[in-house]
Amino acid sequence: MAENLAQEGTSDGTPTTGAQVRVNRRRIREGTVVENRMDKTAVVAVVERVRHAKYAKTVQRTRRLYVHDERNEAATGDRVRVAETRPFSKLKRWRLVEVLERAR
Repeated sequence: MAENLAQEGTSDGTPTTGAQVRVNRRRIREGTVVENRMDKTAVVAVVERVRHAKYAKTVQRTRRLYVHDERNEAATGDRVRVAETRPFSKLKRWRLVEVLERAR
């Protein structure tokens, strides 16, 4: 039976049986570190541009995300990439993936 499951599938190799592969649906955001005074935690400001529903003008909305930074490598002003993850604490639901650009 296991041999049949391994052989069945589409031309690109994805299985078509009950052994479907789960796609990673965790969100990834890019932002700027605005605070890193806490141990293993950084606050990242993520700016998103959204269209106003009534006036159709593009407005900027800023969210402050609490990010888990295991090695304390993010400094204030750095551009970073963060990913959604399990809750680390009351406010931390994101983890640092990589530092894209260091502050000057």
